[in-house]
Amino acid sequence: MRLRDHVVVVTGASGGIGRASAVAFARKGCAVVLAARREEALEATAHECARHRGARTLVVPTDTTDVKAVEDLARRAVEEFGRIDVWVNNAAVNAFGRFEDVPLEDFRKVLDVNVMGYVYGVRAALPVMREQGTGTLINISSIVGAVAQPYSHPYGMSKHAVRALGSGLRQQLRVEGVKGVQVCTVLPATIDTPHFEQAANYTGRKVVAMPPVYIPERVARTVVRLVRRPRREVVVGPAGRALVRQSRVAPGLVERAMARQTDKTHLSRHEEAPATHGTLHVPAQGEGAVHGGWGGRRRTALRRTAVAATLAGAAVTAGRRMTRGTARS
Repeated sequence: MRLRDHVVVVTGASGGIGRASAVAFARKGCAVVLAARREEALEATAHECARHRGARTLVVPTDTTDVKAVEDLARRAVEEFGRIDVWVNNAAVNAFGRFEDVPLEDFRKVLDVNVMGYVYGVRAALPVMREQGTGTLINISSIVGAVAQPYSHPYGMSKHAVRALGSGLRQQLRVEGVKGVQVCTVLPATIDTPHFEQAANYTGRKVVAMPPVYIPERVARTVVRLVRRPRREVVVGPAGRALVRQSRVAPGLVERAMARQTDKTHLSRHEEAPATHGTLHVPAQGEGAVHGGWGGRRRTALRRTAVAATLAGAAVTAGRRMTRGTARS
């Protein structure tokens, strides 16, 4: 089947990675079903998707912690478009704070959204895909699903659980001989989204995006590629890939480095912040946004410029050596 004929469900489509992914699929001409708590933000996403030729959209306001709402999301998608080819579990929230300082209601909410929300999504989409004989389940985890951080315990726990969910599903489908349904897990590094400002925070310090920061569109391109070329797990961002590799060789060293990095660059040393539930229990207002204002696009451009300059310098050095070698001969 051509990608433009696919029907794609994206949760957390009101902003950040979810919105960027929805737009990326719309750009390919897919039918996109948009789910999140904020209808106004979903309508804004739908408007952006509709700019692309051939794209069709369906807005379904959904609280992913409500199993019946997620079942209704899948039902609406099938009623409108006849099938579900891709389901992207992306809706996620976060809570920062010392382990003993995060209220249990907030701890539980993070796990409900980030774990049970994904469970409900899989249980709603998998029967449809089994019946079709094809489909791709894409679960958005995080680099902290491989290397945990201090001060975001429920989020790290949830993202480890998402990896386990994907692994277990792949094994089950293999044992059952189901070949047409793919399960992929995406582990983004730090991404420039509104996520950090919307998180619950009990650290007393402002939460900032820990560098290096990458743009959401980078993750979205990876998500779209997985439909064409499924992979069991993929890390987005060179820094994330390096961290995962290092953690396999020297986990204790990486834990210590992550602790220092989080304390120095993930929590501001200059700006205080009042205790807040963030958007855990009440969604943010407004039309939402893809980017969080952390300079992901600018920093990506600077990194590319630096790499290009390094390669150019290496090429000049190599050329000089070759010239000297030729002169001596």
